[in-house]
Amino acid sequence: MRVASRRPAEAAPARMGPLATLPVFLGLRGQRAVVVGGSAAAAWKAELLAAAGARVEVYAESLEDEMASLLRIGAAAGSLVHAGQHWSGETLNGARIAICDAETDEEAAAFVEAAQAAGVPWNVIDRPEFCSFQFGSIVNRSPVVIGISTDGAAPILGQAIRRRIETLIPQTLALWAGLAARVREGVTSALQPGAQRRKFWEAFAERSFGAAPPEESDALVSSLLDAATNEAPHGGGRVTIVGAGPGDAEFLTIKAVRALQSADVILFDDLVSDDVLELARREAKRMLVGKRGGRASCRQEDINDLMVTLARQGRHVVRLKSGDPMIFGRAGEEIAELSDAGIPVDVVPGITAGIALASTLGISLTHRDLAHSVRFVTGHARDGRLPEKLDWKGLADPETTLVVYMGGRTSRDLANRLISEGRSPSTPVVVAEAISRPDQRLRHMTLDDLADGQIAPPEAPLLLGIGAVFRRTSAQELSSDVSDRALTGSSSH
Repeated sequence: MRVASRRPAEAAPARMGPLATLPVFLGLRGQRAVVVGGSAAAAWKAELLAAAGARVEVYAESLEDEMASLLRIGAAAGSLVHAGQHWSGETLNGARIAICDAETDEEAAAFVEAAQAAGVPWNVIDRPEFCSFQFGSIVNRSPVVIGISTDGAAPILGQAIRRRIETLIPQTLALWAGLAARVREGVTSALQPGAQRRKFWEAFAERSFGAAPPEESDALVSSLLDAATNEAPHGGGRVTIVGAGPGDAEFLTIKAVRALQSADVILFDDLVSDDVLELARREAKRMLVGKRGGRASCRQEDINDLMVTLARQGRHVVRLKSGDPMIFGRAGEEIAELSDAGIPVDVVPGITAGIALASTLGISLTHRDLAHSVRFVTGHARDGRLPEKLDWKGLADPETTLVVYMGGRTSRDLANRLISEGRSPSTPVVVAEAISRPDQRLRHMTLDDLADGQIAPPEAPLLLGIGAVFRRTSAQELSSDVSDRALTGSSSH
């Protein structure tokens, strides 16, 4: 069957969703800050304000050990003083920010009234109903500072997010950020706005997630400036072919996320999930170049031409493919076309659907007692029929795990061919749709069932797992009953 062709289409730009609160970074260097209360919680807030360079005045009748120690030792930046035992409305006049650890609702309400009259942002510790702003969890790589807020709904979740970010951002990033601040004026003077400056800062940012900058950083900065001003062949653009995985954005590699964050244009397939696209740079242009079996698809030649054209305009093009681009993703054709055009191309691998299936089921595709090899094969040839050039004798080996991509429409012929080549009709089979996605559906059967045509035409990407490793355990049977019913529309047996 001949499939109609369509042209690459630009997707709607990403829109900013609703915000529970507006993240704002407030400069406090040299500014007056008031903290009411001498508790340990108030001490933490006072130290935080001083770390931002504020002149912190503490008003408290009694001081707990934490606050007394902080006032005695002082802070790393800013200043801290015990200004008095009592506060009043006039205390807040001229303050840039005001914090209170109130003991009663009456004191909290009085503090809010005084702060409003003085025109000062206020926060009553651990009482969100008495706050005009909230503190979030902080990742400190100053001058890079990352704030995390859950709008007071789940502080523990905010802390968990902070720990996750901490693992991704090296401590040395602070040194790179400091270097950026020192050279920024010189870079602005030396480079033209637009492509030149962007090229410099992208190269700079790539290095900032590795080792610390060299002590003699002038040579590095000079080399990056030279690279930014020298005209590269074919406009200086490049293409990164990125594996988006089977759908779940959690499967993306860090390198894939960095590529998405530095892209000027993203050419993505139908199967790439919205969650993955959400991780891309918001300014990047998104273009749908979908390729789906049995549906109107963009011609591969059009996609190739578009990548070359965009790269020659000096763009960083990310070609975003579901799964792993090097497994049934036609990446080889795209790499050849780009190489012939002299366009630099890199490949970022992704999690292929077969591996995601094994992870979902909690099985090893090469279990030492059940399989000595695994094969990934396509379920259809260019004409849409079962491929004849496959090693059918090898595929029928009972100790070979077989993962079949794009085999939904040929599954019956596939099963009959394997049986005719000697594979047991009782061989376990898993039929998986939309693996790793919210609408994921699984069904367990045998090769004989598959030969009888017991799967309906798929509405989502379909994968077949064939082999002894897919035999269900009791726990798997219990956990997959719901998935079976979802796929078949009937009770499980």
